[in-house]
Amino acid sequence: MKRVLSLLLSLLLISGLAACQSSRSPGNSPAPESTTTPESTTAPAPKAKVKIGVLKGPTGIGSAYLMEKNEKGGTLNDYKFVTATAPTDLTGRLVSGELDMAALPTNVAATLYNKTNGNVQILAVNTLGVLYILQNGRQIESVADLRGKTLFATGQGANPEYVLNYILRENGLEPGVDLTIEYKDSEELSTLMATGKIELCMLPVPAATTVLSKNADVSIALDLTEEWDKVSEGSVLTMGCMVLRKNSELSADAISNFLKEYDESIKYVSENPGEAAELVAKFEITGSAEIARAAIPESNLVFISGEKIKEAIEGYYEVLFKADPASIGGKLPDDGFYYK
Repeated sequence: MKRVLSLLLSLLLISGLAACQSSRSPGNSPAPESTTTPESTTAPAPKAKVKIGVLKGPTGIGSAYLMEKNEKGGTLNDYKFVTATAPTDLTGRLVSGELDMAALPTNVAATLYNKTNGNVQILAVNTLGVLYILQNGRQIESVADLRGKTLFATGQGANPEYVLNYILRENGLEPGVDLTIEYKDSEELSTLMATGKIELCMLPVPAATTVLSKNADVSIALDLTEEWDKVSEGSVLTMGCMVLRKNSELSADAISNFLKEYDESIKYVSENPGEAAELVAKFEITGSAEIARAAIPESNLVFISGEKIKEAIEGYYEVLFKADPASIGGKLPDDGFYYK
């Protein structure tokens, strides 16, 4: 009996061990717990939508690279650009809220600030002086040589007239007395000069460069930015800027991203006029790439932002205010005008 019981116990033990080994075999082993961290399903933050008005001509030229980069989806913000021929085409849209920002003449920017009770701020200066006196032949070498002459000009009642009058008076010439000034629109004046029907004119870029390309006898007599520097006692001729509608509700990050990309765009255009000219023409900021290629080096493109804006532009506003307070909205803009 003892032998039988021992035999039975041995058989049971062997059977139990076999069952345990079977349960641990690869085919029967439980699936191991996953140690892989699931991928994040959080979507990237949407880009800020920024609506910008761009003027054709030098004030808008610096935006061309940013417009191209935005079209390819490579910008930090999502920009929507609107181009226009005249400042009045943009100011209404800016005030109504259709635009968040706009590239405008600096005197228009100050006027809007005063008329909207501070709802427009200047973000950056983008162009310095872009005015040139052209001549058929070689008769003018200094401002004093304009005495007794007839000068055709564009920009009556706007920045060009105030700049011209200031430079003339600082050189001892009274407009309308010591020389005759006849104002015409830019297109007509460009045609008259290009066809040799007049001898002297004042035009901005790119109209000036267009005339130079059409008539080999026309040359630059005076660069009014240089003439301004000679008599301005430290103030800077600042003619173009980018402004922000203060109640646009853009975040500080969106504005900071814009300033970073705008600075990059202006530098690219300035340093790569050949490639940039194609973009300027593509976005119809000038009439052709050829015109843009000639205009870019003469457009005095800059990027001045932050505290340096007031330092650069305040003296210029003082000149405009003395010439005609209405040119900047009746009073000098206060510190609230400058975006911090």
